[in-house]
Amino acid sequence: MTPITHHIAGQATAPVDGARRQAVYNPALGEPSAELELASTATVHTAIAAAQAAFPAWAAVTPLNRARVLFRFKALLELHRAELAALITAEHGKVLSDADGEITRGLEVVEFACGIPHLLKGEFTDNVGGGVDAYSLRQPLGVVAGITPFNFPCMVPLWMFPIALACGNAFILKPSERDPSAPLFMARLLKEAGLPDAVFQVVNGDKEAVDALLGDERVKAVSFVGSTPIAQYIYATGSAQGKRVQALGGAKNHMVVMPDADLDMAVNALLGAAYGSAGERCMAISVAVAVGGVANKLVPALAARLAQLKVGAGTDAASDMGPLVTAAHRDKVRGYVDSGVAEGAELVVDGREHPACAASGFYLGPCLFDHVTPSMRIYREEIFGPVLCVVRAASPAEAVALVNGHEYANGTAIFTRDGDSAREFVQAIEVGMVGVNVPIPVPMAFHSFGGWKRSLFGPLHMHGPDGVRFYTRTKAVTARWPQAVQADFHMPTMK
Repeated sequence: MTPITHHIAGQATAPVDGARRQAVYNPALGEPSAELELASTATVHTAIAAAQAAFPAWAAVTPLNRARVLFRFKALLELHRAELAALITAEHGKVLSDADGEITRGLEVVEFACGIPHLLKGEFTDNVGGGVDAYSLRQPLGVVAGITPFNFPCMVPLWMFPIALACGNAFILKPSERDPSAPLFMARLLKEAGLPDAVFQVVNGDKEAVDALLGDERVKAVSFVGSTPIAQYIYATGSAQGKRVQALGGAKNHMVVMPDADLDMAVNALLGAAYGSAGERCMAISVAVAVGGVANKLVPALAARLAQLKVGAGTDAASDMGPLVTAAHRDKVRGYVDSGVAEGAELVVDGREHPACAASGFYLGPCLFDHVTPSMRIYREEIFGPVLCVVRAASPAEAVALVNGHEYANGTAIFTRDGDSAREFVQAIEVGMVGVNVPIPVPMAFHSFGGWKRSLFGPLHMHGPDGVRFYTRTKAVTARWPQAVQADFHMPTMK
């Protein structure tokens, strides 16, 4: 099989004899397509040392010239987006149109980062005291790292490294070991765009590589997106080492459907938000909260549409939904479906019986549960698959209480024609990202992405203004150019 290694100091590394390896699969075929070398602690330390050596020169490059590198990188991403999308589909399984949309959302962050000369402008106050001026600077941290999940092998790294690089940091990416090819492709594009060697590097690996990044004092900050248990571990471990950490965890996103909602709009929104990318999105809608009697119309309409959903290989233009990423993950999601049936939820559409499941790939058809209750495991836990739970609420207040009562608070949405209801929902809901008649309210790149509660560990969200804050530290300067003065032993005050 094709060997996949790392991108360190501007070069693809040669395979190491005796290194630990694991297979990378094509989920549509259910077959291994490559063999990935897992980085040892020594390999990670080599990358950190190279990044530390490259950082001072890159930090000294003017923000304008750093932005010009990113402008060239943006042009190369656009030129090669079809190749990138094909790599994503081959290793993740999502349909090509979804892979291309992932690249588009990542490109938006690159475009935002290209404005770094403006974003790094500090503040200036003239004459805060007699002949004294005050101003602030934003300066890079040094070597920083990103640890990213399998479900967005292109977009989530692009949430991190364009802003980190634009701010003057050196960046080490540890992508998911399930779909590593797209990040390595982007590393080559950055080099072609003129980024100096070792300013951006990719180390592929598992927990050993993660722990090496967390434990090395030369790494000043770590960004992470993934499950809540790992997010907690990374936040606690990195913080204990004195690092700056932002760790985005799990989600259980609710979409509240009010009785006055446009039913066709709500059904279409739920189809795309619950079953797009086979539900393997941190912003996927996995719970529909039907208020009043709307469930009696919503559930049959969803079931009818799901019967028409095309499940197949991501390379097939007719496919609406591809396979899950691995056999183990497919089996885990099937286990949740089994659990929901055992706990008494009504399985209206059983994806375990979908014809696609007979194929050799890691397929599971769309599943739809009705009469789900908050005590059930399929409601409490993040499933991360094509499973939608319908919970019935008697009133808008009960729907809000359901959403606010969950431990995850990543995203939510309300579908209604009533402006007052929507405004009350937005004000009352305790969730980081809210959509009004928008099922997946992912902010644009010039806003910041992140949830509340156990969906986020750390004070700052990703990309947008918070991204710039995360990858820089502020220095406040108070300056005067006086003639010689006598020593003053009192608390300094401005006069």
